[in-house]
Formats: sequence, C-alpha cells, structure tokens
Amino acid sequence: MLYVTDDITIEEWELSEQFTRSQGPGGQNVNKVETAVELRFEAARSPNLPEPVKRRLQRLAGRRWTADGAVLILAQETRSQSRNREIARARLADLIRRASVAPKRRIATRPTLGSQRRRLKAKTVRGQVKALRGRVESDE
Repeated sequence: MLYVTDDITIEEWELSEQFTRSQGPGGQNVNKVETAVELRFEAARSPNLPEPVKRRLQRLAGRRWTADGAVLILAQETRSQSRNREIARARLADLIRRASVAPKRRIATRPTLGSQRRRLKAKTVRGQVKALRGRVESDE
C-alpha cells in the first residue's frame, strides 16, 4: 500500500511495474540488468481518488497521462532496481499529493485610481519622447 495523505492511500493492485534496461552509462552491467522502472497507476479507475483530485492529477501529469486514464512514471536514475522503484513510488505520491491540494480561487480586484493615473501619465510621457524622434526640419 502506498501512503499519500491522511485521506488517500493507493492499494498495491492499482499499481503495476515493468522493468526495462536503463539508458546512459553503466558499463557492461547496463546491457544485462533491467534496472529502469516504469510504474503504471490506473488513476481513472481508482476508487481511492475523489473526482476533483483525478481531474487535477490529469492536468498535472500532462504527457504522463495515457489515453486509457493511467499515469506512467519512469525512473532510471540509479543502477539499483529497488532504489528506482522507491523513486518512482515517491514521485507518484508527490504528484497525487500536489493534485489533492485545491488551488485558491482568484479574487478579482480593480486597479487603484492612482495606479491608473500613473500608467496613463507614463504612456503620454513615452509618446512625447517618441514624437520627438522625427526628422529634423531646418528653418531656412
């Protein structure tokens, strides 16, 4: 079981792992041992995630969200399979934790009268400077 928050825990049957060979340097070992971990979490079908968390998770996951509603996490930082499993699970927990926090609603505010006047004054001053950049005509 993967503990995410006090309210959200992910059961083992919702996670599936697939191991592949890692990329990058590693000597002869990299050609023999499958240390990279691809963690798959069936988020759309998960009974442990509330619907708003699923929607935010889909937006946060981006390209990692598949067409059938799963989240794919790839970890291949270390040469240890067990350490890569821990990293992938931690990344998934962090992603779900960020999705569980509802964003604060923006309160619309109006600009102050003073700020409006300063902005318009700056625009007129800038316009006057640009107007002076024209071709100089002689008085002759």
